[in-house]
Amino acid sequence: MTLLAVLDHDRGKLAEASLETLTSARALAAQMGTDLHAVLLGADAEALAGQAEAGGAAVVHVAQHEVLVDYGPEAWGAAVAELAGSVGALAVTATGTDRGNEVLAQVAARMDLPFVANCTEINTGANDGGAWSLTRTQWGGSLLEDATLDAPVKIVSYGHHAIEAAPADEPGAGEVRTFTPALDGSLARTVVTDRVVLSQGVTLATAPVVVSGGRGVGSEEGFAILDELAAELGGVVGCSRAVTNNGWRPHKDQVGQTGTRIAPEIYIATGISGAIQHWVGAMASKKILAINTDPEANMVSKADYAVIGDLHEIVPAITEEIRRRRG
Repeated sequence: MTLLAVLDHDRGKLAEASLETLTSARALAAQMGTDLHAVLLGADAEALAGQAEAGGAAVVHVAQHEVLVDYGPEAWGAAVAELAGSVGALAVTATGTDRGNEVLAQVAARMDLPFVANCTEINTGANDGGAWSLTRTQWGGSLLEDATLDAPVKIVSYGHHAIEAAPADEPGAGEVRTFTPALDGSLARTVVTDRVVLSQGVTLATAPVVVSGGRGVGSEEGFAILDELAAELGGVVGCSRAVTNNGWRPHKDQVGQTGTRIAPEIYIATGISGAIQHWVGAMASKKILAINTDPEANMVSKADYAVIGDLHEIVPAITEEIRRRRG
């Protein structure tokens, strides 16, 4: 009996979220008292077996099929469902990114089983095949729900950034097993066939520093001082939904429930009230500095540090001080 962890990658480069998957899956496998198996799918997946082994996987399954040329939710879901049945998996897990949840939803549908997404805590109990106790996020992270999962195979995802990725104390055995799932050619209809690069380098989702502006910035031109500060800190500029609604910044810059969820080392939120939809996207930040004229603003109350004042004076002053200290 095994715990099967689905690892995501992009053409042979392991996704950062997969490091979270390996971390959470190790803990879950230990709680269950079972072996951790990892599964890799798609072109160039076999080259990642070593990273799965380093992450604690006792066995690494590599799916090979002519349909698996790139990411495809139907093909990946069908392959994982077949593998789960053949290895006698007690549970299937992944990290709750768009891909992770999409694949596990496909797995659950094919196995006719329930799927619980975006967990923060899982208690397997005696692991005698009985129900599990879980806590998961709902309503975009504004609500924590206690739930019970009772199924012969438990299918769960941990919320993205709910678990901090950590290296394994020691690598797993890393036995590599290739398998060819029985996939119908029609599943190729949802496999990625082309890509267009919208941005390169550091992105909003991966930046160590994010400087965001809200309605308080006042205009499109007002973001110039945020661009300067972000450049000095090696970060990127984000914004709130109110800003995109006003047409000051494109939607790709939006932080929030309907934008991008971030997890930088520091998030500098300027002129942002901190509505729950925005907070959902920013709450995984390691540290938050809020700059706002309203000391009662939600973002100020949730921040680790706050400066109460006019961002148009404070932000340039911070930038100037950074430049002065760098000589």
